[in-house]
Amino acid sequence: MTMDPKTRTLFQTLGVVVFMGSMAWASVPLYNWFCAVTGYGGETSIAETGSDTVLDRTIKVRFDATVASGMPWEFKPVEREIELRIGETGLAFYEAYNPTDRPVAGQAAYNVAPFGAGSFFSKIECFCFTEQVLQPGERVEMPVSFYVDPAIVEDRDAKFVNHITLSYTFYQIDLPEETQASLDLN
Repeated sequence: MTMDPKTRTLFQTLGVVVFMGSMAWASVPLYNWFCAVTGYGGETSIAETGSDTVLDRTIKVRFDATVASGMPWEFKPVEREIELRIGETGLAFYEAYNPTDRPVAGQAAYNVAPFGAGSFFSKIECFCFTEQVLQPGERVEMPVSFYVDPAIVEDRDAKFVNHITLSYTFYQIDLPEETQASLDLN
Protein backbone atom coordinates (compact mmCIF):
# COMPACT_ATOMS: atom_id res chain seq x y z
CA MET A 1 0.00 0.00 0.00
CA THR A 2 1.36 3.41 -0.93
CA MET A 3 0.69 6.77 0.68
CA ASP A 4 -0.66 9.62 -1.25
CA PRO A 5 1.88 12.47 -1.77
CA LYS A 6 0.18 14.85 0.70
CA THR A 7 0.27 12.32 3.54
CA ARG A 8 3.91 11.42 2.79
CA THR A 9 4.84 15.14 2.83
CA LEU A 10 3.00 15.60 6.12
CA PHE A 11 4.89 12.69 7.76
CA GLN A 12 8.22 13.90 6.40
CA THR A 13 7.57 17.41 7.72
CA LEU A 14 6.56 16.06 11.13
CA GLY A 15 9.70 13.90 11.17
CA VAL A 16 11.89 16.91 10.45
CA VAL A 17 10.16 18.96 13.18
CA VAL A 18 10.55 16.15 15.76
CA PHE A 19 14.20 15.61 14.77
CA MET A 20 15.04 19.33 14.96
CA GLY A 21 13.24 19.70 18.29
CA SER A 22 15.09 16.76 19.82
CA MET A 23 18.43 18.09 18.52
CA ALA A 24 17.71 21.50 20.06
CA TRP A 25 16.78 19.86 23.37
CA ALA A 26 19.95 17.72 23.41
CA SER A 27 22.38 20.38 22.18
CA VAL A 28 23.28 21.88 25.58
CA PRO A 29 24.04 18.57 27.34
CA LEU A 30 25.93 17.30 24.29
CA TYR A 31 27.97 20.52 24.07
CA ASN A 32 28.77 20.41 27.81
CA TRP A 33 29.86 16.78 27.49
CA PHE A 34 31.99 17.60 24.45
CA CYS A 35 33.67 20.51 26.29
CA ALA A 36 34.36 18.40 29.37
CA VAL A 37 35.96 15.64 27.31
CA THR A 38 38.02 17.82 24.97
CA GLY A 39 38.68 20.97 27.01
CA TYR A 40 37.09 22.99 24.21
CA GLY A 41 35.44 26.20 25.32
CA GLY A 42 37.74 26.54 28.31
CA GLU A 43 36.31 23.58 30.22
CA THR A 44 38.77 22.37 32.86
CA SER A 45 39.72 18.93 34.10
CA ILE A 46 39.02 17.68 37.62
CA ALA A 47 41.71 15.79 39.53
CA GLU A 48 41.71 14.00 42.87
CA THR A 49 45.36 14.80 43.64
CA GLY A 50 48.13 16.99 42.33
CA SER A 51 50.50 16.10 39.51
CA ASP A 52 53.28 13.55 39.99
CA THR A 53 55.58 15.58 37.74
CA VAL A 54 56.72 19.19 38.20
CA LEU A 55 58.64 20.85 35.37
CA ASP A 56 61.16 23.67 35.53
CA ARG A 57 59.08 25.73 33.11
CA THR A 58 56.74 28.27 34.71
CA ILE A 59 53.37 29.58 33.67
CA LYS A 60 51.37 32.58 34.87
CA VAL A 61 47.78 32.07 35.94
CA ARG A 62 45.52 35.12 36.02
CA PHE A 63 42.27 35.23 37.96
CA ASP A 64 39.10 36.99 36.87
CA ALA A 65 35.73 37.38 38.63
CA THR A 66 32.33 38.74 37.64
CA VAL A 67 28.76 38.46 38.81
CA ALA A 68 25.79 37.89 36.55
CA SER A 69 23.11 40.51 36.15
CA GLY A 70 20.86 40.54 39.20
CA MET A 71 23.42 38.85 41.48
CA PRO A 72 23.83 41.23 44.45
CA TRP A 73 27.20 39.89 45.65
CA GLU A 74 30.56 41.56 45.35
CA PHE A 75 33.05 39.03 44.01
CA LYS A 76 36.77 39.37 43.23
CA PRO A 77 40.03 37.43 43.24
CA VAL A 78 42.25 38.02 46.29
CA GLU A 79 45.33 37.86 44.04
CA ARG A 80 45.14 38.83 40.35
CA GLU A 81 47.97 36.57 39.16
CA ILE A 82 50.41 33.92 40.35
CA GLU A 83 53.32 32.24 38.66
CA LEU A 84 54.00 28.58 39.30
CA ARG A 85 55.89 25.72 37.76
CA ILE A 86 53.95 23.49 35.40
CA GLY A 87 52.71 20.53 37.44
CA GLU A 88 53.03 22.39 40.75
CA THR A 89 49.86 22.63 42.84
CA GLY A 90 48.61 26.20 43.14
CA LEU A 91 46.17 27.67 45.62
CA ALA A 92 44.19 30.82 44.93
CA PHE A 93 41.40 32.55 46.81
CA TYR A 94 38.38 34.51 45.69
CA GLU A 95 36.44 36.82 48.00
CA ALA A 96 32.66 37.07 48.00
CA TYR A 97 30.56 39.51 49.99
CA ASN A 98 26.79 39.66 50.43
CA PRO A 99 25.90 43.32 51.11
CA THR A 100 22.15 42.60 51.31
CA ASP A 101 19.94 42.08 54.36
CA ARG A 102 18.96 38.54 53.31
CA PRO A 103 20.71 35.23 52.56
CA VAL A 104 21.67 34.82 48.91
CA ALA A 105 22.69 31.56 47.20
CA GLY A 106 25.00 31.43 44.24
CA GLN A 107 26.68 29.01 41.88
CA ALA A 108 29.87 29.78 40.00
CA ALA A 109 30.38 29.01 36.32
CA TYR A 110 33.96 29.00 35.08
CA ASN A 111 36.15 28.80 32.04
CA VAL A 112 39.79 28.97 31.08
CA ALA A 113 41.39 31.05 28.35
CA PRO A 114 42.97 30.37 25.99
CA PHE A 115 40.49 27.61 25.25
CA GLY A 116 43.21 25.19 24.16
CA ALA A 117 44.67 25.23 27.68
CA GLY A 118 41.38 24.22 29.33
CA SER A 119 41.97 20.48 29.19
CA PHE A 120 45.41 20.96 30.81
CA PHE A 121 44.09 23.04 33.71
CA SER A 122 43.15 20.58 36.48
CA LYS A 123 41.15 21.56 39.54
CA ILE A 124 41.65 19.54 42.71
CA GLU A 125 39.25 21.46 44.98
CA CYS A 126 37.02 24.38 44.06
CA PHE A 127 34.20 26.43 45.50
CA CYS A 128 32.60 26.13 42.08
CA PHE A 129 31.84 22.44 42.65
CA THR A 130 29.02 23.30 45.08
CA GLU A 131 26.46 26.04 45.62
CA GLN A 132 27.39 28.80 48.05
CA VAL A 133 25.07 30.55 50.51
CA LEU A 134 26.13 33.84 52.09
CA GLN A 135 24.23 35.28 55.02
CA PRO A 136 23.45 39.03 55.20
CA GLY A 137 26.71 40.98 55.46
CA GLU A 138 28.84 37.83 55.26
CA ARG A 139 32.26 38.00 53.59
CA VAL A 140 34.13 34.77 52.76
CA GLU A 141 37.31 33.68 51.04
CA MET A 142 36.79 30.71 48.75
CA PRO A 143 39.75 28.56 47.66
CA VAL A 144 40.55 26.86 44.39
CA SER A 145 43.37 24.31 44.30
CA PHE A 146 44.74 23.44 40.85
CA TYR A 147 47.70 22.55 38.68
CA VAL A 148 48.63 22.83 35.02
CA ASP A 149 49.15 19.36 33.58
CA PRO A 150 52.74 18.85 32.35
CA ALA A 151 51.30 17.32 29.16
CA ILE A 152 50.67 20.91 28.04
CA VAL A 153 54.31 21.18 26.90
CA GLU A 154 53.77 18.33 24.42
CA ASP A 155 50.54 19.65 22.88
CA ARG A 156 50.95 21.02 19.37
CA ASP A 157 49.02 24.24 20.10
CA ALA A 158 49.02 24.64 23.88
CA LYS A 159 52.80 24.25 24.34
CA PHE A 160 53.22 27.94 23.45
CA VAL A 161 50.84 29.14 26.19
CA ASN A 162 52.58 31.30 28.81
CA HIS A 163 49.49 32.76 30.51
CA ILE A 164 46.23 31.10 31.49
CA THR A 165 43.22 33.03 32.73
CA LEU A 166 40.77 31.35 35.10
CA SER A 167 37.44 33.19 35.06
CA TYR A 168 34.42 32.74 37.32
CA THR A 169 30.96 34.23 37.07
CA PHE A 170 28.59 33.87 40.03
CA TYR A 171 24.89 33.44 39.28
CA GLN A 172 22.11 33.76 41.82
CA ILE A 173 20.21 30.52 42.41
CA ASP A 174 17.30 29.52 44.63
CA LEU A 175 18.12 29.10 48.30
CA PRO A 176 18.52 25.47 49.41
CA GLU A 177 15.39 24.03 51.01
CA GLU A 178 16.88 23.92 54.53
CA THR A 179 17.92 27.59 54.36
CA GLN A 180 14.52 28.59 52.99
CA ALA A 181 12.75 26.51 55.66
CA SER A 182 14.68 28.24 58.47
CA LEU A 183 13.70 31.64 57.02
CA ASP A 184 10.06 30.58 56.85
CA LEU A 185 10.12 29.65 60.56
CA ASN A 186 11.26 33.14 61.56
